[in-house]
Amino acid sequence: MAQIDRVAAVHDLSCLGRCSLAVILPVLSAMGIQCCPLPTAVLSSHTGGFGPVERTELAGQLRGALEHWEHLELTFDGVYTGYLSSIEQAGLAREAVEKLKKTGGLVLVDPVLGDGGRLYRSVTPELARAMKELCRHADFITPNLTEAAVLLGREMAELPRDGQELARLLSDGGARSVVVTGVAPEPGRIGAAWFDRESGWTGIYTGEKAPEEYPGTGDLFAAVLTGSLVRGDGLEAGVIRAVDFVRRCVERTLALETPRREGVAFEPLLGLLRP
Repeated sequence: MAQIDRVAAVHDLSCLGRCSLAVILPVLSAMGIQCCPLPTAVLSSHTGGFGPVERTELAGQLRGALEHWEHLELTFDGVYTGYLSSIEQAGLAREAVEKLKKTGGLVLVDPVLGDGGRLYRSVTPELARAMKELCRHADFITPNLTEAAVLLGREMAELPRDGQELARLLSDGGARSVVVTGVAPEPGRIGAAWFDRESGWTGIYTGEKAPEEYPGTGDLFAAVLTGSLVRGDGLEAGVIRAVDFVRRCVERTLALETPRREGVAFEPLLGLLRP
């Protein structure tokens, strides 16, 4: 009997604003993949414009869920980790990677640490180091430029200007594949650069840069890429699909005049992701 691919997603749930699990769940479902969430925290909204946020940390729930799933002997075609709020959660995410990935499965770590040249307020130096360690256990990582600088221990100004060179540098000597998001090789263009550890090749793909930036687009990109990889697409194909889908969602959002803090209106376009 044919089985539906499934992904364990270790990430937060922001109840208002399109980001994290609120994006990942519908995207993977649209791609024909069962998404099994392992929430790291529940937030009343994302932290980008709705004022003070009510949040509940879920390290205990995460630990209990992992123990339950281990008892059930569950394994997954993909394990995707994103926002982690503590060193303890980073350790639990590593445990999820070690225990839940099936033979032949993949691990994608989106090292959610910061953006726009700044760390998020919840990210301590200790958590940044723990995230860097978690990346060593990944098959794929998807840092933005700020996170790339943190992982390399450099200032933003010290990063290579060539996105492909940066992706190769982040590969830990070819041990993992890398996709660097937010790469802008020329004015008016933005996209992603990658290094593929299987082939040793690098590449870059961009689209027209929109006049507005929205929260949650990194989660949207990583979710589409994860789904593509789990379905067996190559890294280049997955990057192209993710860049194009995010671009189209941004264009739709601009046309709808959706307030920035609500994120991109991706829902009407989910049909584009169907197998």
